Amino acid sequence: MHLGHLAGPDGPRLFAADADGWVVVADAVPDGPATLDDLVAGDGDWLTRIDQALANGATPGRPPEPLAAPFARPRTVIAIGLNYADHCREFGTPPPTTPVVFTKLPPSVVGDREDVVWSADVTDAVDWEAELGVVIGAPARDVGVDDALSRVFGYTVVNDVTARDLQKLHGQWFLGKSLDTFCPMGPWIVTADAIDPANTRVQCWVNGELRQDANTADLIFDIPTLIATISAGIELRPGDVIVTGTPVGVGIGFKPPKFLKAGDVVRISIDGIGTIENTVR
Repeated sequence: MHLGHLAGPDGPRLFAADADGWVVVADAVPDGPATLDDLVAGDGDWLTRIDQALANGATPGRPPEPLAAPFARPRTVIAIGLNYADHCREFGTPPPTTPVVFTKLPPSVVGDREDVVWSADVTDAVDWEAELGVVIGAPARDVGVDDALSRVFGYTVVNDVTARDLQKLHGQWFLGKSLDTFCPMGPWIVTADAIDPANTRVQCWVNGELRQDANTADLIFDIPTLIATISAGIELRPGDVIVTGTPVGVGIGFKPPKFLKAGDVVRISIDGIGTIENTVR
């Protein structure tokens, strides 16, 4: 199942879609959740009722664009750095022995087709990073590797946009990763049964040129390990998103580097989920 938000003047509206069509959840499910935030934070019965609504009267085709970001009120975005060996080599650093973890502020999250914007007074070295996002669906604290995937609600596509100059200047990556609009996400979330997160293709194009093409099978630290590591002493909550790291092919890896500029279009696709596209302004 695909779950996301229609964009509109009155705010995001939750929709659900499958191979046969789509429904607006508020119209199809009495007293149903208004947003994906509410759905993920609620009990599992909503998914059963939404699935029944899709079977009973879905509108054929795909939901109309534009789509808003999957979360109306994102809570926490926890990202992983240096999680593909080839990316470590292009970054000029050895592979880490434990996950490199940082956060991105919630206001950095934007949806498919929304613009990525920054001031030249703040940064002039902005890079793309195609990544698989993992959406937590149940409280998780001190979770073991064997139980970690049971806490996952679903998956989404993320562009971990990065100001490389700020990343280098401050050492800690938070500022270089958290500028407003620096976390395009979407176009929706697919439920956990929709893909094999340990074996799915991740691709990125800039202005139509393929820059990244890898498989999550090559992650240094797999998703269960990431959940177990992050949840040690910290409670992950429904709606938290873990961004799992980017493969080789980012702008800083070129000689000279190829950073983003106004008018560039970044398109990221993950098999079984979908595609997001964002323009630099």
